[in-house]
Amino acid sequence: MPTTTPGRRAPRRLPAAAAGAVLAVAAVTAPARAAAGEVREYPVTTVAGAAPAGLTTGPDGALWFAEHGAGRIGRMTADGAVTDFPTSGPDTGPAEIVTGPDRALWFTETAAGRIGRITATGRLTEYPVPTAGSAPGGIALGPDRALWFTEAAGNRIGRVTAAGAITEYPLPTPDASPHSIAAGGDGALWFTELRAGKVGRITTAGRITEFPLPGGGFPAGIAAGPDGMWLTASGTRSVDRIDYTGHVTRFGLPGPDSLPSGIARGPDGRIWYADGAGRIGRFGATGAVTTFPVPDGGAKVPLRLTAGPGGAVWFTELLGNALGRVRVPGR
Repeated sequence: MPTTTPGRRAPRRLPAAAAGAVLAVAAVTAPARAAAGEVREYPVTTVAGAAPAGLTTGPDGALWFAEHGAGRIGRMTADGAVTDFPTSGPDTGPAEIVTGPDRALWFTETAAGRIGRITATGRLTEYPVPTAGSAPGGIALGPDRALWFTEAAGNRIGRVTAAGAITEYPLPTPDASPHSIAAGGDGALWFTELRAGKVGRITTAGRITEFPLPGGGFPAGIAAGPDGMWLTASGTRSVDRIDYTGHVTRFGLPGPDSLPSGIARGPDGRIWYADGAGRIGRFGATGAVTTFPVPDGGAKVPLRLTAGPGGAVWFTELLGNALGRVRVPGR
């Protein structure tokens, strides 16, 4: 049975923290660097060690984010004002968050093995994932108006309805460690398999196809673009594009220290990514990359990002205990 708790405040502590695909390598263009002033940061003022992770823009126009280190869900307005709501405990490990079909915010609790739902007023409901120790991570709204999520330790893709009914689909590859998931333009859900080095596709009927990532790498974040799915691959310091037939194009990133993680389509229609080495990157129409440095960003670990208020791209700083904003060029 789900548990329901009203929003409240309390101190928190930081817990220990495709087959036959063809690879095409894109030319790497020297990046254009934007001024550091293009980035503005907003601290999470409600709790130290919040470790902001997943991020989305809610139906109310505010930013909602998962406080992985504090067991809370945060809300930030465009001017940086923060309100947060606790989950059922400090060590639940909220990871990713998305707006559901019911205008509530849905999120994964990696440590607790649950899917959470919270309303704009802070009313919380949590649904246990049937597979014990499943470690749910990524979550996305599907074309069937259900929420789909990855189970990193359970090696499954899960589906939860707005009423809380959960169905699980085991992956063909053992120990694949499914990571992130996103709805594609082909009516299916696409996900990354971090340990297996594959990209998966699951239909709303539960049929799974897997595409090995040529050239290796550890696929992590994934998002729909105008021409297929885009994903980050940390082991190869690249961002890859896979079309709906399984053809992969790899785009190398500037800098020998690149650690790409989150990826999203910005308000300008371009693909943006978060680089844990301390910058935010943007792909132009020709594939050229522009980087936006985050002040002292290597110590802050930019992690996830989304199109947000003010026509900007917003991102979380996992260790910086802040959210950041990048003004989109030309806006």
